[in-house]
Amino acid sequence: MISQIQTRIIKSLSYDPWVNLAIEEYLLEQITEDEVILYLWQNDNTVVIGRNQNAWKECRHLDLERDGGKLARRLSGGGAVFHDLGNLNFTFIMNKKHYDLSKQLTVILQAVTKLGIKAEFSGRNDLVIEEKKFSGNAYFFNKDSALHHGTILINSDLTKLSRYLQVSREKIISKGIDSVQSRVVNLTEVCKAITLADVVKSMEESFCEVYGGNVEKMAVDCDNLNIESLVQKYSSWEWRFGKTPKFDVSISRRFGWGEVEFGFCFKDGYVDAVQVFSDALEEGLIRDIGKGLEGCSFRKDRMIKRLSKVDSQTENQAMIIKDVVLWFSETEF
Repeated sequence: MISQIQTRIIKSLSYDPWVNLAIEEYLLEQITEDEVILYLWQNDNTVVIGRNQNAWKECRHLDLERDGGKLARRLSGGGAVFHDLGNLNFTFIMNKKHYDLSKQLTVILQAVTKLGIKAEFSGRNDLVIEEKKFSGNAYFFNKDSALHHGTILINSDLTKLSRYLQVSREKIISKGIDSVQSRVVNLTEVCKAITLADVVKSMEESFCEVYGGNVEKMAVDCDNLNIESLVQKYSSWEWRFGKTPKFDVSISRRFGWGEVEFGFCFKDGYVDAVQVFSDALEEGLIRDIGKGLEGCSFRKDRMIKRLSKVDSQTENQAMIIKDVVLWFSETEF
């Protein structure tokens, strides 16, 4: 007998990114086997970077902090984004067996359609209206659970994207754009009458229609959840900035799946430490690649052999490893 999926819509009462990301991870840890959650949340004046990104390079964090903003790092891979109260964040949380990207994207696209806007999924993780992005998406998987989260630009201050985000020259060239701001769009630019409340209502309706069942709705904050340790984690310097030592050798390159930079520290001809920065969506694989090179002799053939042994679960992961191996083979260290 197949168990019926239990569905919940949970809204955060906080605008603090460290609290909201803590709630997200708490829900991921607590999710039951036959449950799907739609978590809706907003951050005020925040830059959120991907799991493997270099905070120093991706964000003008001193300017952000001077303006009263916060830098946060999420669990998933991908690139840096700016959040304010003109933006709505969504997270689908479930057991891995219920993860269905097409179904989850249907909730968002159907919600936008209800508001009279035609949109589509494009590229590796974007939802677009006439080739301009209004929603970026990213994904994270642990042993049993999964999350798919993203943004919906409603009436965000797009000038702050250019003010706080630092986009590499390689990314600008590959996208053929002049700025971050030039390739994104607010829903209000397409339909002026749309409000945040409209989008929230439409997302809730669409979620209920796609997943069915008797949807439970609730609002939460850090006062009614046991998440103090998680809030401390997301607000900590160690999580947000980490350690960025002076590397002995640093190499970087942009691929179709994202940018990647390797920073190597050596001791007696061996890789004593390696840090891999990337906006690739495959956050776990990027960290596995770095771990695989630790302790390796700093010889091209030995490093390529180590890379070839990194486990890949999907065709996309295999392609990333193949690209990195080819790049190393062509690089003069």
